[in-house]
Parts: sequence; C-alpha cells; structure tokens
Amino acid sequence: MAISLSTPGVDELGSAVEALREWQDDRAPMQLHPGDLGWFWQSGAEATAAAVRTWRRGGRILAVGLLDGPGLLRLTMAPDALQDGELARRLVADVTAPERGVLPAGKVNIEAPLGALLQDLLAEAGWPVDEPWTPLRRDLSEPVPDLGVRVEVAGPDRAPDFAAVHRSAFGGSRFTDERWHRMAAGLPYADGRCLVAYGDRGAAVAAVTVWSAGPGRPGLLEPMGVHQEHRRRGYGAAISVAAAAALRELGASSAIVCTPSANAGAVATYEAAGFRRQREVRDRYRDV
Repeated sequence: MAISLSTPGVDELGSAVEALREWQDDRAPMQLHPGDLGWFWQSGAEATAAAVRTWRRGGRILAVGLLDGPGLLRLTMAPDALQDGELARRLVADVTAPERGVLPAGKVNIEAPLGALLQDLLAEAGWPVDEPWTPLRRDLSEPVPDLGVRVEVAGPDRAPDFAAVHRSAFGGSRFTDERWHRMAAGLPYADGRCLVAYGDRGAAVAAVTVWSAGPGRPGLLEPMGVHQEHRRRGYGAAISVAAAAALRELGASSAIVCTPSANAGAVATYEAAGFRRQREVRDRYRDV
C-alpha cells in the first residue's frame, strides 16, 4: 500500500496524540512526545492541527511530525518503522520538496530519533548535524523525596503565577494566562500538570509543565524555568524533583527532559535533581 501524507483536522488530532503515546518507551531514544504537542496547544487547536503532519499506510499512522517553528520539523516514527525503507524514502521526498507542504525552501532543521533510517538517508543527501542536545532521564521505580520547597499544582487560579515565571525565565516569551487556558484545554493536558514553586516570602520562583504518556511510559518535562530574580538558589532542582514526583503519581516509568548541551547550567540543574545524561542528540539541517 502507498504511504500518504496529510495534515489532520482538529477532530483528527486525537489519533496523532494516541500514536505518540503508544510509541513512548524507556528503551527508545529521545523522540517527539505527546507533551510536545500539548505545549504547542497554547496556540490553539486549529494552529496545532495546522502544524502536525502524519504519514499513513493502510490507515495506520507510521510517522508524526510537528512543525515547531517555520523551519523546524520534529519527527518520530512507530518503533517497527524506524528502518522501514519505503517510509524513510517517502519522508525524504516530502521534506525536501517545499511544494508538498512540510518544510519550506532554505535553511531548515529536522529532529528525528537516533537509529532511524531517515538519519542515514539525510546524511547521504548532504544534511549535516547541528549543535548537540543532552537528553536526561530519571527512573521513577522508587519514591521521589520531597526537597522541602512549597510546590503547588497550577490550576486556573495559579495560571498568572505560572505565566509570569515563564515569561521571566524565557526571554522573549509571549506566554499569557490566555495561552495557559488554551493549553489546558488541549487533549494532551488530560495527562499533564503545571507546577509552581514558591519561595519563603510567597513569591512564585519556578514553574514546570509535566506530560504523562500513560502508565508505564516515560513522561516529559516541557518546559521548566526559574524566575530571573530567584536563580542560583536550588529552585530549578527542587521543582524538577517535584516534576518527577508528579509524573510518578501519574504512573510514568521515568521522567525525561532535553536541553541544549551548551546550556551547562540547565544540565547541572537536572543532574542535581537526579536525572542522568543520555547520549547526545543532534538535528540534521539543510543550509540555504
């Protein structure tokens, strides 16, 4: 059967989210997670659907991609399709032809799992690797200790605190209360939680969103940030530990996160929270 490329409608997003959930595995390399779609949902269901691409054969989804920006495709495949030659060749054809509506002309990046045949074909086509990212993982088979920092689940009443910390932590962020409500209304957030840490004087000092992929599967931290006025006080590690505890309560087998390798402070923060470095990953890119 031929492989077909499509952009799902809003009512079809559930099948893409469910496929991503099923593909998460502690033995798998870092890959696109349903939480990545969940965080993107802050832009609304329609925008999320417009940014997703699916590849199917015989009605079954074999690959899901998220256009996480105008020139970045974050892509993963079903575990038994990582070495599927027909799929890999179709993916290369679709991402290299702008008229197919996946990536534009010019400089673009593709994130794909280590070990996928697609990586080999892109390398043969002259796509070099970009700057490294460091995945980190914390096993959740044992209880997670409380580090003594006050951490609250952020519902609608604490959305302003979450949004304020995120804007401070990530320069240029446009995250607002309205975006929080759109994200919280998305399908993936049924298995998600936003957490806010508070300092001794009651100020919101750090925030994180966690995304479960279901019991027995790895859960994702995306994103975690510390308010600029409260850095270097251990709040990043504390809320990362709280995030791991929240994912364990949701049934996750492990907590995973990925950060640029050049951000040594972020890597050290996650390591202080009990996360262990995994093999570095790199996007492939096509230059102008």
